Amino acid sequence: MKTVRAWRLGIRDMLSTSGYRQRPHLKRPIWVIILVCLVSIFLLGAYIYPPRSSAACYIFSSSSCTMYEKILPIPSRELSDEETAAQVVIREILKTPFQSKNPKIAFLFLTPGPLPFEMLWDKFFQGHEDRFTIYVHASREKPVHLSRYFAGREIRSEQVVWGTFSMVDAERRLLANALKDPDNQQFVLLSDSCVPLHNFDYVYNYLIFTNVSFIDCFVDPGPHGGGRYSPHMMPEVEYKDFRKGSQWFTMKRQHAIILMADSLYYTKFKLFCRPNMDGRNCYADEHYLPTFFHMIDPGGMANWSVTYVDWSEGKWHPRSYRAQDVTYELLKMITSTDDNLHVTSDQKKTAMINPCTWNGMQRPCYLFARKFYPETLDNLMHIFSNYTIF
Repeated sequence: MKTVRAWRLGIRDMLSTSGYRQRPHLKRPIWVIILVCLVSIFLLGAYIYPPRSSAACYIFSSSSCTMYEKILPIPSRELSDEETAAQVVIREILKTPFQSKNPKIAFLFLTPGPLPFEMLWDKFFQGHEDRFTIYVHASREKPVHLSRYFAGREIRSEQVVWGTFSMVDAERRLLANALKDPDNQQFVLLSDSCVPLHNFDYVYNYLIFTNVSFIDCFVDPGPHGGGRYSPHMMPEVEYKDFRKGSQWFTMKRQHAIILMADSLYYTKFKLFCRPNMDGRNCYADEHYLPTFFHMIDPGGMANWSVTYVDWSEGKWHPRSYRAQDVTYELLKMITSTDDNLHVTSDQKKTAMINPCTWNGMQRPCYLFARKFYPETLDNLMHIFSNYTIF
């Protein structure tokens, strides 16, 4: 979390009279008295009518300033009717608190078919039945479930093709179904190759007791980042705002509702962020959410994903773990990592390392990990059952 330092104007600082000979109190010039009165009136007015510009917020301490800075930046150009309408809706949703007496986490499984780690998740969920809900989007075949927690939890699904906008549509479909339950306060997107790294209590407390979305977001000027931007997204989406990040998010309820309400930016990415368009391969699931939330609520997201993935091999897909790879040491390494890494795709391959901060404190980054082959289930079950750290 970022702490905004507010600077207050001191009347004494404004009224320094160095260079003049000191005079008796009662003989001060009239203009000094007038200036004091004007400044007092100005300060009183600022207190009663808090400033609405971000520049003024550096001078005055005000809760409305904090809210202002968290919501939408002042546009540098005249907005279209569609943008104005979108900003009004977004601003109102961000100002609206969403609370529940029984807050739950919605686990959204985006999978082509069976869930090979269902029994590991079953163990993870046991004893916490009133604190989670499960939604399964199976795009190819309906899974046969072994766990009672997953039985009957499929939503209406459509075919999903890797790299296409159908990935974004599937994510929104999962979110829309999960939002029907008013107790769902955090929404976690998971794949069929994802596994938990900690016990349920740890994950629950990590997500429920923070007020940010863990959406991955960074600037990549290389061909697989900014090189995918299309000028057709102008004027609503400018190049300077174009961001990249992993699709695997956790999202607070406010952001999930905003995402459901968005049609303007959704349409821009659907039309102009596609594979093989104008010589570019733009993948909307890596750019839509990071760019959108960077534009509308940059202070409301953590800029990293709580789902670990290893891109060190430099291939199109991240490293996949086999049975022999899954050891206590591997999981211990992942769960103890407390900074996140982003590497640009240009020739410089710039590595950006930032601490993972939770409510202002540096904490381990990851709650989940991928990609694991089904053959790793036995090793994972053994480790999960025998080491209390998880």
